[in-house]
Amino acid sequence: MLAHLSIRNYLLVESVELDFGPGLTVLTGETGAGKSILVDALALALGDRAEGGVVRQGAARAEITAEFVIDALPALARWLEEAGYPADDGRLIMRRVVDAGGRSRAFINGSAAPLTQLKEASESLLDIHGQHAHHALLRPQMQREVLDGYAGAQASANAVNTAWHAWQSARQKRLDAESHAQERAIEREGLALAVDELRALGDDLARWDEIQAEHARLAHVTTLIEGSQALVQGLDEGEAAVSSQLGEMSARLDAMQALDDTLGEVSTLLASASADLAEAVHALRRYADNLNTDPERLSVLDRLLGDMHRLARKHRVQPEDLRDLLDRFQARLAELTADDAFDALQAKEDAAWAEYQAAAKQLSRQRREGAAALAKQVTAAMHELALAGGRIEVALQPAGEPRAHGLEDVVFLVASHPGLSPGPLGKVASGGELSRISLAIQTALSGVAGVPTLIFDEVDVGIGGSVAEAVGRRLARLGNTRQVLVITHLPQVAARGSRHLRVSRQDSGGYVSSSIELLAADARVEEIARMLGGLKITPTTRQHAAEMLAG
Repeated sequence: MLAHLSIRNYLLVESVELDFGPGLTVLTGETGAGKSILVDALALALGDRAEGGVVRQGAARAEITAEFVIDALPALARWLEEAGYPADDGRLIMRRVVDAGGRSRAFINGSAAPLTQLKEASESLLDIHGQHAHHALLRPQMQREVLDGYAGAQASANAVNTAWHAWQSARQKRLDAESHAQERAIEREGLALAVDELRALGDDLARWDEIQAEHARLAHVTTLIEGSQALVQGLDEGEAAVSSQLGEMSARLDAMQALDDTLGEVSTLLASASADLAEAVHALRRYADNLNTDPERLSVLDRLLGDMHRLARKHRVQPEDLRDLLDRFQARLAELTADDAFDALQAKEDAAWAEYQAAAKQLSRQRREGAAALAKQVTAAMHELALAGGRIEVALQPAGEPRAHGLEDVVFLVASHPGLSPGPLGKVASGGELSRISLAIQTALSGVAGVPTLIFDEVDVGIGGSVAEAVGRRLARLGNTRQVLVITHLPQVAARGSRHLRVSRQDSGGYVSSSIELLAADARVEEIARMLGGLKITPTTRQHAAEMLAG
């Protein structure tokens, strides 16, 4: 449950420290005092979106810290441990800091945390029912969500939604395969021809550089032979051959070295040059011996290069990229062949449809069981809230076709008085009746909710008198099993609280601020008297207030 709330520099609040206990806590205050500030600040600490405008004027930042006792929430404690925010002594501390520029930071048990984790943790801590919940209740989606929440069918509803989208996806793939079969057949035929052409080139597709080099050598073999012979002649066989001149120069150098042995290094270099020359001549002769004209091979290479250039131009790629092109064509051809496996696509669609039906039928069973129980509980609450004789029916109407939310639509039908036929909630109930029906539904939901703390933000708008007393009694009973915080303007509700907080507004020199304080017994009498009598409080209103608190 919520144990402590600290608010600093948030909207009109400069600094507030509040302790909370079990049971029903009521919060009251004059109109405009800012009764909802506490709920808004708490929601911010639990991960709501932050804006710079929430920072109190003149302050650099706002800070809200909420402390919870989670001894009775072992699943949440395990989640905190696994997420890296272990709880000490069964306590969970959630803190939010917002600067004047709108930037915010969030913390769980002293460690920085993303807002998604604050929100995830808050789902196990509390529910907030806003004062406009009865308007949302008019939407078919909200009525469906209310029933699923009451019936404990949220997981089934999620499974149905997932199965429906999987079925739709499988169905669309099958339809696409059928509607585009002709186009794909044409594409497949063209790809098959292209693949055959490319495959005909075999391994040569990947040997573009080698084939070019071999073709160049064969195309110029005569030039290469003549060049090799001329080089051998000039280096070793002619009258002025380099080898002969190099031999003469070596002999002269040997004679000079006999006179000056410092020429030894030069002699060594010249001897090395002679050896290299002899090796080069030997290599040229070997090269020339291996050069042969091969008109047939040259013709083969001419045709091969011609085919490669033609296919490269046809497909607008470079010849060296033909191998990769073949791989892409083969992959696409395999994909088209797989897409045309209509039997496989139909089988996948049938399996997805069967899975959807199974999930949807399970959801329908849960909804039927929950609908009867919810209608009975809300009808009983309506009688308690001065709608005697009225009743609510939770109708499950077959949907025209399978939907993502299941096989049926959920419709709340209500009769606010005896003898009236139930009709749609938005068309039958008046504003005050709708507010009471909404409160009956919310408290019914709260009875099955797993969260320990419930907050009602002025859900009693539009009611008074004996109805207000009934609302107070109902909220007080709820406080026997849950920690309940109610923001109210009704003295009949405020008098039922085991703890009473009051929001006050102060104007000082044009500066406006709000404060929240826990009221002692005498102060509670004064506050209830104010709510009963307005600005003028008489001994009679005080006595009436004391009687209400005593009752």
